[in-house]
Amino acid sequence: MKMHVLDLGRLTFDVNGIVAGSNYSTVRNPDVSNKLIEVPVSSYCIEHPDGNVLFDVGCHPNAMGSQGRWPESLQEICPHTGGEHCDLPNRLQQIGLGPDDIRYVVLSHLHNDHAGCVEFFRKSRLIVHELEFEGALRTYALRRDNTSYVRKDIARWCETDLQWSLVASNSGDVALHNEVEILNFGSGHAHGMLGLHVRLRETGSIILASDAIYSRANFEPTPLMPGECFDSIGVRRTVERIRHLAHRHQAQVWFGHDPEQFSTLSKSTDRPYL
Repeated sequence: MKMHVLDLGRLTFDVNGIVAGSNYSTVRNPDVSNKLIEVPVSSYCIEHPDGNVLFDVGCHPNAMGSQGRWPESLQEICPHTGGEHCDLPNRLQQIGLGPDDIRYVVLSHLHNDHAGCVEFFRKSRLIVHELEFEGALRTYALRRDNTSYVRKDIARWCETDLQWSLVASNSGDVALHNEVEILNFGSGHAHGMLGLHVRLRETGSIILASDAIYSRANFEPTPLMPGECFDSIGVRRTVERIRHLAHRHQAQVWFGHDPEQFSTLSKSTDRPYL
């Protein structure tokens, strides 16, 4: 078994999106300017003898531009950059795989930068939390454009013959393969969050937290709340659960959008984790 870290480009947005209230005015400094930061977009491909697993699928290649899938407001708030080489199908091709080679696609949640390429995986089993699936489809049905659920992406899911599998709120964690387990976090950053616990022979245990924990600042030493949050109590509950799991399994925690941590990881263009 080996795991590839797929670099899918960057998002640019206000630093307050990562840590709520991190850049604000004071009496002594009333004219603080907002600060833009770049954060990574990523996916993780696990080559497993019982079937390959992909965790998250990034942004759709046609997300940006005047004819792009993302509404203008979303493109303005958090534009995506990276070039064609960072598109998920191309990243998979670089390691000798295509969408049809993926048995399971585990979606941490269905926001624009994590579920944009869902439609490519027509032969895969798409695994998502039931509350997240319901929340995304509700947003689509109510024609809400100013959210992180992209209506044009969801329209394609509805038009395409896809194999969805929903993780129930009360089901607990789900063993996917030997050494690969889906972590059922429930509501927090989004309506329903999933993580992945991967136990590699040489590297050891890794918890892929995705946006359940944006960055180290949201985890330690004192967890700070993220800027985008559906359920603040759920966010704090999940952070504490991940702390417990990391201690119990002596696991590394890989965050959803931490540029400093991501820069230290070996990418799929270099070498996989074993």
